[in-house]
Amino acid sequence: MGRSMDTGALDRVLTAAVERGAVPHIAAVAADRDGVIYEGGAGPRTVGESGTVDGGTQFRIMSMTKMVATTAALQLREAGKLDFDTPVADILPEFADVQVLDGFDGDTPRLRAPKTPATVRNLVTHTSGLGYWFFEADIARYEKVTGIPNVLGGAGAFAAPMVHDPGERFTYGINTDWLGKVVEAVAGAGLDVVIKENITGPLGMDDTMFLLDGRRTANAVTVHVPGETGGWSSAGELLPQQPDWWAGGHGLYSTPRDYLRFQRALLRDGELDGERILRPETVEEAFSNQIGALDFPAEIPTTDPPITAEFNAGPGWKWGYGLLLNTADVPGGRRAGSGAWAGLFNSHFWIDRTTGVCASVYTNSLPFVLPETFAVYGEFEQALYASI
Repeated sequence: MGRSMDTGALDRVLTAAVERGAVPHIAAVAADRDGVIYEGGAGPRTVGESGTVDGGTQFRIMSMTKMVATTAALQLREAGKLDFDTPVADILPEFADVQVLDGFDGDTPRLRAPKTPATVRNLVTHTSGLGYWFFEADIARYEKVTGIPNVLGGAGAFAAPMVHDPGERFTYGINTDWLGKVVEAVAGAGLDVVIKENITGPLGMDDTMFLLDGRRTANAVTVHVPGETGGWSSAGELLPQQPDWWAGGHGLYSTPRDYLRFQRALLRDGELDGERILRPETVEEAFSNQIGALDFPAEIPTTDPPITAEFNAGPGWKWGYGLLLNTADVPGGRRAGSGAWAGLFNSHFWIDRTTGVCASVYTNSLPFVLPETFAVYGEFEQALYASI
């Protein structure tokens, strides 16, 4: 176990969030380098049911999958099997078909070849030009006029074009799904196997996987959306249970307790309980600015309000390898250089190597970053730092 602390204030943050309807349910965990320092939960797995979620409840972690898939790519780089400066099409010939969308003539997309080939590094740092429909109006329109599915709908999503040339700016999108395919091609195995053998297996993360069995399904929350008459309504399962590919960008289920082990390994420079998943110097790179003079966007408007609200990160954010990095201390919270990210169904994590703590907050609800939901994340962070 880690340091002792007063957990009452943290419990109250979670309970109050459920009571005022900011979330349908919420679980949160925190740890330092020595062990778990907090675990709590409030609200049932599905509204109207009994019971309370906790650190052992299954959640869809969505884009929190990205750091796991990125770690798999970093492991291949450490082994000398993957050079991040390799053009993606050299590994995946089908990537050569990905074009840049330069607008529309009526309902006809205008496509052209990218000025420079996208590299694996562009995928890892979200600088390839690939976007998501819920943040990129042109991608939403392209999917509508061409009939290709979005990334939750099937493998046709890989036909989506870039919205700008590689290296031009940071654009959050399906990069890590392509990166997962790169990992599979280089490793010669499915992403599910690569992650199990090299990350979740060694770390004892037995409840982290792409598809749940019956027992774990029964222990999973359902995804909730705002009810027509207020409150929350269960939307059930939104992820495909016979997926076309193992989605490195969003496919994993996990528990707060499990994912905390992954966070602690990163907090401890790549090692936990004698198992090393990354070298210390690689972890240092992951927590360092990898996009140079580019910035993570201060504001990202929504193009699909039922899926996500506008994401207002504010200025001063960079991107490492799989991690959003704050360049200034958060008053009363994480220190500069912390690494963080989130999942579309409102799960969030951060790793503060300066203070020596990591934590995560979980619910499964839409829209993403709804202001009243997102506020709970900040409240928990503030209460955690005040208690340590």
